[in-house]
Amino acid sequence: MNIAVASQNRREITDHTGRCRKFWIYGIENGTVVNKELLELAKDQSFHDRSPHDPSPLDSTQVLIAGGMGAGLVLRLEKRGIKPLITTETDPDKAVEDYLEDYLKGTLVTQSVEPHKHAKSCL
Repeated sequence: MNIAVASQNRREITDHTGRCRKFWIYGIENGTVVNKELLELAKDQSFHDRSPHDPSPLDSTQVLIAGGMGAGLVLRLEKRGIKPLITTETDPDKAVEDYLEDYLKGTLVTQSVEPHKHAKSCL
């Protein structure tokens, strides 16, 4: 399994996922992180600037953790088989750790999606 975490500044989880171009990709095996690498997208590869019909470098992930995203992006991710999670946690490593624990215990605090003014245009 691969988990992506939006992190534009490479230190904290990003709130505006649609414009984010830096993502930590965590490789997971047997519930444990086995590797972590930074994926840097070109500007035209961000969710905001890319057609929802085009493939994305994040298509190989199963989960995307972020500090915020609109309903349109949530639908877009779900259509690609990616589970979107919005969290108040700011530390990428801690969010992934909590998500993995959540698999067993339910510790990652998530939020519901806020309506977004561009939701229809994102589909």
